[in-house]
Amino acid sequence: MELDLVEISPNANPPVCKIIDYKKFVYEQKKREKVIKSKATKVILKEIRFGPQTDEHDYEFKKKHAEKFLLEGAKLKAFVFFKGRSIIFKEQGEILLLRLAQDLEEFGKVEQLPKLEGKRMIMLISPKKK
Repeated sequence: MELDLVEISPNANPPVCKIIDYKKFVYEQKKREKVIKSKATKVILKEIRFGPQTDEHDYEFKKKHAEKFLLEGAKLKAFVFFKGRSIIFKEQGEILLLRLAQDLEEFGKVEQLPKLEGKRMIMLISPKKK
């Protein structure tokens, strides 16, 4: 009959086997995995970059973009990049990120507080569920 003995569930006691066409079994399994994979949610990460002395207008402009990203359901990675000797303004960078977190409180929640990694101070904000 050109059928194969296929082990369906090897962990069961006793193991479960079926007499079916092996190629068809593999095809069905791949099809199931593809459907499961397509239903999985993909996390989008958007970045916004600030300088330690970002101007008020620039801050407002970037804040609007951040709101839009969070409303679309994307995670937000806001960071302050310190160039050269501007690393001495660490406090200003942290204040800027905390202010952003406070302004975006109604759109998302802070996942990771501002943390200095090399020349960047990074903060993660995830969107609030609808």
